[in-house]
Amino acid sequence: MKRIGTNVKLLIDRTDGTYCFRELKSRVYYVSEKILKLAETVPREHMVSVGTCFGKFTRGNKFILHITALAYLAPYAQYKIWLKPAAEQQFLYGNNVSKSGMGRITENTPVYQGVIVMSMSDVPLGFGVAAKSTNDCKMADPLVTVCFHQADIGEYIRSEENLI
Repeated sequence: MKRIGTNVKLLIDRTDGTYCFRELKSRVYYVSEKILKLAETVPREHMVSVGTCFGKFTRGNKFILHITALAYLAPYAQYKIWLKPAAEQQFLYGNNVSKSGMGRITENTPVYQGVIVMSMSDVPLGFGVAAKSTNDCKMADPLVTVCFHQADIGEYIRSEENLI
């Protein structure tokens, strides 16, 4: 979990119970152990999903993070980028973030690090990859891309049939 690092322990050992990750049909689900025990009564071939889908494995065995994981990962993210209100809509349409649209960035964010993209009111908007480090952002031209778009909450509407 390159976006939250060692904070993954906080996802598993929560105050409301113990949670775990399970793989079903190339998809990884985040589910409480109570629900998992109940789901064991259903045969795997009849199971559609269990818990929240965090992502899926491609045929090349790469893991693709789904936007459904955003609400769970955002509170524990090590690196975040906050967008100005004028840039939020552009990001939600699938565009990269330029320096002029960036409001803040977490200190010491390295280049090509996975980040959570947030609004200035701390609402998680999506996932991205830092195109510039924090120090490079301070000296960059206003039109330079500082964050590459990966996924956003608009995918709930655009790709709802693929999110399960």
